[in-house]
Amino acid sequence: MSILAKNKPLAALLRSHGATLAQAESLSQDTIEAAVDAGRMVVLANPAHKDVLPTIIGQPARVKVNANIGTSMLVTDVVMELEKAKLAQEAGAHAVMDLSTAGDLAAIREDILAGTPLPLGTVPLYGIAQRHLAGGGDPADFTEEEMLAEIASQAAAGVDFMTLHCGVTRRAVGLVAETGRITGIVSRGGSILGRYIRRHDAENPFLTRYDDILDICLAHNVTISLGDGMRPGCGADAGDGAQWEEVINLGSLARRARARGVQVMIEGPGHVPLHLVQSQIQGIKRLTDGAPLYVLGPLTTDCAPGYDHIAGAIGGALAAYFGADFLCYLTPAEHLTLPSRQDVRDGVMASLVAAQSAETALGRQWAVSRDRAMSEARAALDWGTMTDLALDPALVRTRRGPHSQEKECAMCGSLCAIRMMTGDNFDCPTKKDGAS
Repeated sequence: MSILAKNKPLAALLRSHGATLAQAESLSQDTIEAAVDAGRMVVLANPAHKDVLPTIIGQPARVKVNANIGTSMLVTDVVMELEKAKLAQEAGAHAVMDLSTAGDLAAIREDILAGTPLPLGTVPLYGIAQRHLAGGGDPADFTEEEMLAEIASQAAAGVDFMTLHCGVTRRAVGLVAETGRITGIVSRGGSILGRYIRRHDAENPFLTRYDDILDICLAHNVTISLGDGMRPGCGADAGDGAQWEEVINLGSLARRARARGVQVMIEGPGHVPLHLVQSQIQGIKRLTDGAPLYVLGPLTTDCAPGYDHIAGAIGGALAAYFGADFLCYLTPAEHLTLPSRQDVRDGVMASLVAAQSAETALGRQWAVSRDRAMSEARAALDWGTMTDLALDPALVRTRRGPHSQEKECAMCGSLCAIRMMTGDNFDCPTKKDGAS
């Protein structure tokens, strides 16, 4: 039986929004339904999230961008995080993830759900860990029933997708030490579960109770984002045994989810050297049967703190070209601090540049046409059209502002190469000053 036959909320969603989604993605409804049914696309939309914008993840639909927001234990400013959600949407993000670890997490989540129509993702394990820490306990001392209750609560509240680290196993955790990783486990969720496995001498409860998790997610059309708890934390660790052990597990878990009618994405690597991006993306796609792939960057160098949004955009463009479907932004604050409002905007823009670059290279009509139209506008010195076509029109207006009455840009002025070759007559600045 197909996914749509088993997932009633999803089937109803496609009946009501199918035509709109098809138009937005420049695809036919039949193409979308077939891909969703096969697990190559997912539609992010929990019916309990009021006014949510159903969003398709999975090429050949458009490559999407996610923005992470959320409080931390060192910086807890809920108002700022709500502003970041709005800024991310204004900048062009297609989804947001609340990664809050401090404050009233349920209230923060409720405010974000009410404040943005963008699909919202979460990591339920953070809420569990925070409660244990607040009570003076160990974050890895949670029970299986506590875990399921947290997932069910967030699903009922309207969360659209959840990162669940179901592929972390005792074997994968052992391989981290066995293979001599430099950075160990850098995923917060992965590290909590690694600690759980060692502390309780037990298998990962997200894996042993996976069927119960599937039941919860199916009822609410929550898309499971199978977390990459063993992702490489530096370029030197990319492609090691622990990473691929988890990816193989994720492929098996994705097949089990599809058999139950539950939508699934796969989370991909964080740090990958440039020359390994293709093999990483294509390998993950193959092992997970083409499930939508959600990548953090990947960062192609470890030496760019303060500029990790650029390193991530370089890796993101390559990743999307080779098959990644969903780019999680990185900001200039990555590895340093909690992102500011400006960092959020810069991160979204960097990922949008990566997506546009990849889709142009892939020959996607909407991307190629946009680049072509921008080129024609530049040739005509048509600043209005250039602004409208820009990924960040507001920045173009700001930079252009002091010279907006001039036909040329401020760099070239009267030495504008385009005007020189079009035969236009223009005044020499020295003659304007009265010089002979």
